[in-house]
Formats: sequence, C-alpha cells, structure tokens
Amino acid sequence: MSRAKSAHGRVGRPPVTSRTQILTAARHLIDQSGWEKLTIRRLAAEIGIGATTLYHHVRDKEDLLFLLIHEYADQIPHPDLPGEPRDRIIACATAIHDGLAAWPWAAEVLTTDGFIARLSNSALLLVETIVAAAIDYGCTPEQAVHVFRNIWYYTVGEILVRAHSPGPDDERPAHLFDGLDASRLPHLAALGDQWATLSWRDTYPQALSAFVDGLLSQAAARPGQRAGD
Repeated sequence: MSRAKSAHGRVGRPPVTSRTQILTAARHLIDQSGWEKLTIRRLAAEIGIGATTLYHHVRDKEDLLFLLIHEYADQIPHPDLPGEPRDRIIACATAIHDGLAAWPWAAEVLTTDGFIARLSNSALLLVETIVAAAIDYGCTPEQAVHVFRNIWYYTVGEILVRAHSPGPDDERPAHLFDGLDASRLPHLAALGDQWATLSWRDTYPQALSAFVDGLLSQAAARPGQRAGD
C-alpha cells in the first residue's frame, strides 16, 4: 500500500497532530526569515497541511509564538540561588538575560503589553524569585514590582540593542564620529575610532550589579527596613 494512503483508503498526507512537529517547523521558519514573517498560512505550507487544519492546534500567530516561548523557557536552567536577597535577584536576572540573548526574537515578542500573564510557570518562577528577594531585602511589594520591572526593561533593552547592532567582526566605519565639531564635542570626537569596539563589550554583569544595588538602595534604607519607616 502506498505510504500516502491511509488504512481507510484515503489518499494524501496524514493529519498533523504533533505539537512538536508544528513547533519545530515554526522555529525553522523563524530562523530562516524572522518571527515577523511567520504566518499560519506559511507554517501550514511548510508542514504540508491546510491552514484550517493548523488552526485546530493553534488559535493564531500570537498563540503560536507563546507556545514556542513556553517550550524554550522550560529548557532554561534555573540558577542555584545564593543566600543573600540581592544576589538572588542578580542570579535570576542573569538567567533571564542569558536565556533570551540566545533567542532575541523572543525578547521582542515579550515587549507586548500583558506579556507576563502569558508566561509559563517555569518562566514565572524567575519573576517570583526576584520579587520575593526584593521583599526579603526590605522592599514593599509595590517597590519589589518596580525593581523587577526596571531590571526587565534594562535586560530586554540590552538584548535588543545588541541583537540589532553590528557584531565585533562586522564592517564598521573607521571613525564613527567623522565630521564632528571637536571644539563642541571633544570627547566624542576623540573616541570616534574606539566607540564601536568599546560599546560592543559585554558589560551586562557589571552594570546589572550596579543597577540592582541602586534600585535596592532607593527602595529600602537598609536590609530589613522598609523605605519610609
């Protein structure tokens, strides 16, 4: 019997019921053309089924993207948590950063409003740990939310800027700030031939530490004392 013929004598491709097959094909299209060009119709064609059939498995493109993000987030290793609340925040923020840096398109998707309500429990555990650690440090719950939000903005911004910037081996202008008026902008003019190299250096760990220290020192006067007490 032909492989294309089913046990009931129907001819054609078998219906796709495997979520793994759908997500694998979607990842391939994203790697090939970017997440913006991914469509349900294009994904269905990639798999070899009708778009109507695919809609039995995913509601729409956004649903598909979050299924991919959930699957990926479940594979991100959770860090060993230090004893100090401040260090727990840094460990979890670093885990979020490193996971998204390997998949920067997911960071872009997660900039949409209300993204946090769509995260899986695995990803939310990192958020929970950051908020809990800020409260343990002495922040109010409201301040703890602000600590997480500011860390998130910084982390996602760093990932997206780096993802859209030329790499260290890409062609760059010999002097980035050619033509600047050195009398008015002397430091930028002097740094023109170094700026691209210096700005590409990975300073996230050092900057994150300083950022977290600043956020916590603003929110709480010292560990165990809430701001305003």
